[in-house]
This record gives sequence, C-alpha cells and structure tokens, in this order.
Amino acid sequence: MTRHATILGPDARPPDSGRVSAALPRDLLEQVRSRVQLLALLLLFAFALDPLLFAAGWVAARVSGRVLPPEFLATNVFQWFSIGAVAASATLWAVARGRRVSPSLLHNVGLAYEIVICFVLAISSFWQYFLDTQRLPNLTWVPLVVVLFPLILPGPPRRMLVAAIAAAAMSPLALLLLHQWGKVTANSEDVVRAILAPGIAVVFAYMGARVVYGLGRAVLAARELGSYRLEERLGAGGMGEVWRARHRMLARPAAIKLIRAPAGADGDGPRVISPELTHRFEREAQAIASLRSPNTVNLYDFGVADDGALYYVMELLDGLDADSLVRRFGPIPYARAIYLLRQLCHSLAEADARGLVHRDVKPANIFVCRYGEDCDFVKVLDFGLVKVLAEAQPPEHAGSRADVIRGTPAFMAPEQVLGTTPPDGRTDVYGTGCVAYWLLTGRLVFEADTTLALLMQHVHTAPTPPSARTELPIPPALDELVLSCLAKDPGARPASARELARRLAGIPGGDAWTADQALAWWAMHQPELVAREG
Repeated sequence: MTRHATILGPDARPPDSGRVSAALPRDLLEQVRSRVQLLALLLLFAFALDPLLFAAGWVAARVSGRVLPPEFLATNVFQWFSIGAVAASATLWAVARGRRVSPSLLHNVGLAYEIVICFVLAISSFWQYFLDTQRLPNLTWVPLVVVLFPLILPGPPRRMLVAAIAAAAMSPLALLLLHQWGKVTANSEDVVRAILAPGIAVVFAYMGARVVYGLGRAVLAARELGSYRLEERLGAGGMGEVWRARHRMLARPAAIKLIRAPAGADGDGPRVISPELTHRFEREAQAIASLRSPNTVNLYDFGVADDGALYYVMELLDGLDADSLVRRFGPIPYARAIYLLRQLCHSLAEADARGLVHRDVKPANIFVCRYGEDCDFVKVLDFGLVKVLAEAQPPEHAGSRADVIRGTPAFMAPEQVLGTTPPDGRTDVYGTGCVAYWLLTGRLVFEADTTLALLMQHVHTAPTPPSARTELPIPPALDELVLSCLAKDPGARPASARELARRLAGIPGGDAWTADQALAWWAMHQPELVAREG
C-alpha cells in the first residue's frame, strides 16, 4: 500500500517538526533513528557485561562457600554505574524504536544520553584505574564518544557544540568529584589532562557536525523543485522516480514524478535529457492536465529543476494499485471487477475523445483508493506512453526500437508488438481486457519464459476464457466480453472505451457491487484509511 502524508511548507512546519527535523530530509532522519537504536543496543550490552560477570562471580562464590577477595568486592560500586548506563541505553532504544516521538525530541534525548554516558565512563575509568594502579589514566573513552555522536546524530553545529562541551566537561567534573570524595588523589596536571583530550575532541566533534549537517542541508536544497520539497521516495523505475513532496505554502497532499538525465558513459560527463524524452515527458504532463475525468489522476504543476530534471506534481492517493490488490487478496468477484473497470473506462473514454491513447494500461497503473467518501475509487496513472492521434506517424518497421519497447509486454496489444498499424482507442481496450483478466483470475492472459515468446503469444495465441482459470463464478456474457477485448484484430474488439463501459453495464448481476459493500471491504482490509477519513 502506498501511504501519503499531509504537505506543509518549510516555513509552516508540521506539528512534529523541530529545528532538526525541519532542516534535514525525512529519510536521513529515519536513518539516524535506526542508527540510534543500534548504538543504544550495543552500549546496553557493553555496559551490562560487567554487572553480569560480577553477579555470576558472587553467585558462584556463595554456592561454593568461598570467600570473595576484597579487590573483587571493591568493584561493587562500579556495577551500579554500569546498571545506570544500561537503564539509560534501554530508555533511548525504546524511545527510538517506538516512533512516537518527533525527530527533534529524539535528537534531544540522544544528546542527553551522550552526556550521561560520558559521565559514567569518566567516573568509572578514573576510579577503577586508581584502585588498581594508585594513579590516574592518561586517557578515557570520553573523547571517542564526544567525536562520534555528531556523526550519528547530525544536527545544527551550534547545538552539537554545546552538547559536545557538556559531554567533554564530564571528564574533569568526574575527576574533581572523585577527588572531593576522597576516592582518588588528583593534582593540577591530572585535571589538565582530563580537560585537554576531551577539549580536542570537542573541536573535532564541531568540525564533524558542520560537515554532516552541511551535507544534509545540501541534500535538502538539491530536493527543492519550484515550490515543492521532496521528502521521501515512494518508488523508482528506469530514470523515473516518484516522491512524496511538501509544498511551501499549501497544506495539500502531493506526489512528484521526476525524470533525471542518465549519467554519461564515463559517469563524469554532464547529464543531458534527450529532446525525445523531454518531448515525451511534456506530452504526458499536457495530456494529464487536459483531462477532467475524476478517474484520471489530477496534475497540479509541471516544471524543470535547476539540474535539468523534469518533474510534474500530482495528487497523492491512499490505497493500492490493482496489481497489489490481487496479489495480496486474490481474484475479486466479477461484480466488483465490473465496478472498477467501468471507472477505468471513464478515464480512457475521455482520453479517447481528446485523441489520446494511453498505451500502457496495466494493473500497476490502475490505483484503487479511498477518495473522500468513496471507496474502490479508481484513478488512472502514468500517461508516460500517451500517443496523440493527431500526431501519429506512418507505421514503422516491426523491428524499430520505438515500437518494440513502448509498453509492458504482458499487456501489449498485437498492433503494438508488430507496429503494423498506429495505436488507437482499441489498443487501450486490449489493455483493459488484460486488466479485467487479472482482476477476475489473478493470472496474466499469457505467460512465457522469455519476453519474445510472451509477445508472440499476444500476436498469435488465442486466450483461455477467464472462467476456465478461476474458481470464482464469471457470467458467460462477461467471459465473452473479455475475450472480445483480447481479439487479435482491433476491428473485432469493442470500438472504444465508451462502448466497453456500456457493454459492462449490461452484464447481468454487474451492478451487485455497491458502495456499502466497498466500504465494508475497506473497513476490514484497510481499516486505518476508513478510520481516518470515515
């Protein structure tokens, strides 16, 4: 299922957003969340090791009746420091894993954790080393922690500097406290050493914070497209990507389809989008913008990014495509299939009336969603292969690149495969027949080991009736209609999507799927959408 979020601008921050979350991309923040979990878990086990070994030794001595040596008992106090660090690590791990806190709050908790850990490390290191050797160590683990944290928890450099100074200060603070309590003997030289190494670590921590935070900001700036900011990639294929986006001013859901130029042959040359691809992308945006069917995805904006990438902005939807629908829940009842197919035909009929041919009608491009108060609402996506009939060129040779690659092999009409006649509305009728076959049976019309064999079956092989490939009941009239959509000769198919919709409406029992049944299905299988919007 594709999940979609409310869109806000950078100046109008979302409710969960703080300075950190507003300044770094969402996916980088989520990476920080997972790294915090891993760090907290590793430190939890590291700090738990000494208390466990101490407890094991104490139990073994009690069972055997042996007397524990004084030096062993002297380490008892350090176990409590370790147990405190274990509790702090477990708390941070739970907070990061729960995902109930905002990235900004998680960042603050992580910085507080850094300070606590540095205090525990400093006081344990100084005290235990002095007990063993009667002198103080030249170095503790505090500088390493101070340097590493800005790399794990990137944030504004000034904030990270304050946290690094506070964490580094735990080293001299712990030493002075131990000296005051009479646990160690420290002179001015010892205090200077306790300040010097962590102080140098603060400098490196600040430099690292500037670099990491700057990289995050650079990524964010690179994702600015006009009035929109890219937040999270929802899908990718070839040179195309689809992103969840945030508008600067409007609280409106949006998705951005982005086409980037391929890298040069050596990987270092300039990225240039070919005129053919630019024309095709502009044609798709113009085609969608010209359509007004409620069953066609809405287009909001279109433009060219600073790096030359092409993009258009469209509505974000809650639901799942027809391919995922059948893969997750199996073939659907024929009445529901008709309910969805008639909406698909509504979109294609308007496109046909405007002289547009989709040419890539397939389940992955049929999005079934909760749309306002309506369930099982169909939105047709991806007009990337749209053909303007008024611009149709003479038929090309069957082996030409333009006709071989235009379409998805499992759903291509014979005329698309052969390139013998220009595509028209009946080409989309064939694709709709393939979609109907998938909805009713959960199977492709044809299956083969190679793409070429699959294409040749579309050209030469008669399809098996849908009713023969499913246990669900399918009326003979619907069986016959689907097979007529899959006719090899375009003239034997329904003449248009409008004609197909009319014939679907005449199938006995085709109106049995109601809005109430659709709502009940969504309430059972996608309850989070119904609860939020219902």
